[in-house]
Amino acid sequence: MNIEARKKALRFLFAPIVDKLGYKFNPEEEDADFLLEQEAGLERQCGIPYCPCQARTKDRAENMKIVCPCIPFHRAHFDAMKRCWCGLFVHKDVLDPSKLKQLPPDKFYGKNVH
Repeated sequence: MNIEARKKALRFLFAPIVDKLGYKFNPEEEDADFLLEQEAGLERQCGIPYCPCQARTKDRAENMKIVCPCIPFHRAHFDAMKRCWCGLFVHKDVLDPSKLKQLPPDKFYGKNVH
């Protein structure tokens, strides 16, 4: 698999999906490019473009919740942060993604996060 070609393909595939969800690619091109490269590498290794910032488990159903773009599975959490977990996608109204911070799941959902 050609990583550069796959990054372009992932960008093409993801753009209309995240647009409909109210998100866009991170305008920091270097960050977006790096994250797409990581996803393409995971796809080459695992067959699926998992989020590069979330750990996979042995539970396939749980792992499917971190296939990019995973916004629908974590919508309330990501909307609160105005970005997805890894930062590949940000809300459409975000101009400076460097000011956005991650909010750990246990801080957002409470202590009973699994």
